[in-house]
Parts: sequence; structure tokens; C-alpha cells
Amino acid sequence: MLSQNTNDRNRDVAYARLRERFESWDELGEAPVEEIEEAIRPGGLAPTKAVRIQSILQALDDGLDWLEDVPVDEARAYLESLPGVGRKTAACVLLFSFGKPEIPVDTHVYRVGSRLGLFRPGASFDEAHDELLRLADPEDAYEIHVLLIRHGRRTCTARAPRCAECPLRRMCPYGRAVLRAS
Repeated sequence: MLSQNTNDRNRDVAYARLRERFESWDELGEAPVEEIEEAIRPGGLAPTKAVRIQSILQALDDGLDWLEDVPVDEARAYLESLPGVGRKTAACVLLFSFGKPEIPVDTHVYRVGSRLGLFRPGASFDEAHDELLRLADPEDAYEIHVLLIRHGRRTCTARAPRCAECPLRRMCPYGRAVLRAS
């Protein structure tokens, strides 16, 4: 939830402040929403995120450990039923907390996947998630996610992609077109 619509640095500051301020998830779930808001302010959208975080914690009577033993589709559906949890957030929880075969699609993954032609132009984020899962070996989900993000941050950037330096340019329709045009 804290990573939505912010960068990693701001997310990490917000999380550290949240953990510093509240000793347990139970305490956080019962705290005044204004205190949560103040703790997570550096992460942006604090009023919305504070309410959602508290709502989620109050909805989790049985915790999340049971998700480890259910199929990915069932776990994803449950997570997406929680307030403010969409496909990417659910995918992050499933991949990073439970090692389930999911590939979270953030802006970097979406941009790189689009340029490489891994899914159709203009695909929704849900469609991009589904297509990446169809293409990938489930055991490689974590590595694929991390490498696509790294490539999107370092080489295949939004404003000035470094196509001439890209190790994937031979297989990248976008990169080939950019290089032909230059």
C-alpha cells in the first residue's frame, strides 16, 4: 500500500516512520487515523492510504498466513477484495511474502514489456499481468520482475531510453524503430 504512487525512497521513509511510531500491527489497526496519516506522510497520499491501511488491518482477523496454502487465483482474489488493493499490490504480496508465481506490473515493467512487445499495445495492466504470467516460467517470476524493473530504471527509461546501449535491442521492436529513425 505504501508503495502506490510514490518512489522507493519515500516509501521506505514512510514505512520506517510507521514501524517507529507503532509497536505492533494491532496497535496500528486501533490507532487514530490522523496518527497513521502523520507517520506515512512522506510516502504521499497519506489521508487515503492511512484509511485503507487501517481498514485492511481491521479486516484481517485471521492474518494472511493461510494464503500460502491456497491457489494463486484464490489468494489474489482475496487480496483484491481488501480496500485499495489492486492487482499490482496483490501480486507484490504474493510474490514477496509468499513466493507465489506472480509478476507485479508497475510502470517500469509495463513500459519495458510494451516496448519489447510482450503484450499488445495499449493492454490494460491486468492484461499485462496475465500475459507476463503466461509467458514466464513460474519459478522465474521474482527474477523477471526484478530484472524488468532494473532495465526500466537504467536503460529503457521513460523519457530518454538508451536504445543504442540496450542489450535487448535486437529483439525489441521499439528499440529497432528508434535506432532506424536516428
